[in-house]
Amino acid sequence: MRILVTNDDGIHAPGLDACMRIAQTLSDDVWVVAPEFDQSGVAHSLSLSDPLRLREVAPRRFAVKGTPTDCVIMAVRHILDAPPDLVLSGVNRGQNIAEDVSYSGTVAGAIEGTILGIPSIALSQAFGPTTRDNPSYDTAEQHGPQVIRTLLKEGVPPGIVINVNFPDRPPDAVTGIAVTAQGKRDQNLMRIEARRDGRQNPYFWIAFERRVQNTAPGSDLRALDEGRISVTPLRIDQTDEPFMTKLALVFEHEGEKQG
Repeated sequence: MRILVTNDDGIHAPGLDACMRIAQTLSDDVWVVAPEFDQSGVAHSLSLSDPLRLREVAPRRFAVKGTPTDCVIMAVRHILDAPPDLVLSGVNRGQNIAEDVSYSGTVAGAIEGTILGIPSIALSQAFGPTTRDNPSYDTAEQHGPQVIRTLLKEGVPPGIVINVNFPDRPPDAVTGIAVTAQGKRDQNLMRIEARRDGRQNPYFWIAFERRVQNTAPGSDLRALDEGRISVTPLRIDQTDEPFMTKLALVFEHEGEKQG
């Protein structure tokens, strides 16, 4: 089995090495193609106006001056002589749950693999106030291989990307595995932090606030709160079929009135 490993934290991120080690427990044919620099928060963006620069860091390990999406396309369409059988994206430094999924370059790398017809899994390691500066990937490394084996044994349907999040717990403190729905936070934690540079010109940072959240049962948020590994299947097709049906009836009715 050929495995492609990518991430959004960059080619030198400790989580990328953790992901590579996870992949190596599953196969001896592992390739790494990751961004040259940190691409956190770029979502599913493509570099269409800038050239992609490719650098071979080591055998089967490449850095691309681009996004995680660029990396997966570059790997599948240029670097590899045959497509991979699996894409692993991560292990991200920090959780990718609830609304994070929309912004995450880690999830986007797995989405691109899915679009290209390859089973793809995003892996993220949560951290907390005490582990933020030096997050450990031991939990992801110890539990990740079995989670992936189980998913591969079951088979990942076409058009589905799997989002796996590991709790901020030591490996032996994990309380189980939960198959979850994508959660929704009950408040927007983003804020704008205004500062001034040395010349007193204003500049701004998007910042986040940490607050206690009410988490819904069955959600990825609740699973991590309870110390469980969250496994969430996400659809590439984002169509809301119930509302689509309702809108079709509305516009059909409008057409009849105009006719």
